[in-house]
Amino acid sequence: MNKHMNDVIIDCQNLDQYFDDGSSRIDICHNLNLQIKTGQRLAIVGASGSGKSTLLYMMGGLDKIKSGKLLIDGQDVNQLSAKKLGILRNKTLGFVYQFHHLLQEFTALENVAMPLLIRGDSTAQAKEKAAYLLEQVGLSHRIKHIPGELSGGERQRAAIARALVTNPKCLLADEPTGNLDNTTAKQVYDLLIKLNEEMNISLVLVTHDEKLAARMDSVLMLSDGSLSPINL
Repeated sequence: MNKHMNDVIIDCQNLDQYFDDGSSRIDICHNLNLQIKTGQRLAIVGASGSGKSTLLYMMGGLDKIKSGKLLIDGQDVNQLSAKKLGILRNKTLGFVYQFHHLLQEFTALENVAMPLLIRGDSTAQAKEKAAYLLEQVGLSHRIKHIPGELSGGERQRAAIARALVTNPKCLLADEPTGNLDNTTAKQVYDLLIKLNEEMNISLVLVTHDEKLAARMDSVLMLSDGSLSPINL
């Protein structure tokens, strides 16, 4: 058991988030409390439009919260400048989306190295680390290929490698298999669980696939602005 198992990476305290379109207010979450600890695997499920993705972006400091407190790695995001929040996110969190968001004109290696280059690592260091991560996700033979030459599953694995290249403590994944067929989706899930177990990276997953969600340690349902545990 990792001695840091109880380290809290994301701490949501009494979070409120809503959209106001003038005539009505849509609550995404109300008075929400949630902690993500080291090595934890959590799935968030819910009906389409329930606000799962918004909640994930909020937890990652990408969406401003209306009220409450969000701590990422012990730091209150409301107290940080945009620049400091960006540095904290780059260091602590990795993001994987339904669409891979790889840059089309760059190779898999260059795409994965990008977050390290952005934060000022040397090109040699960044490429060495990127090559290592691509090997971890089974793409060492594809490092010189651009996204257009990769299959959907390979593109998503490259996106996962890019999310992991900064050694994050927690991976936030928004429908990471939403565009993939069942076999490829299972491979991507197997990979995420392997990385969680081997690297002790926390995993927070938004998904509509209950079969895949059931492979997490715990599953929370987002409904009417609150989270409740469910058994799948």
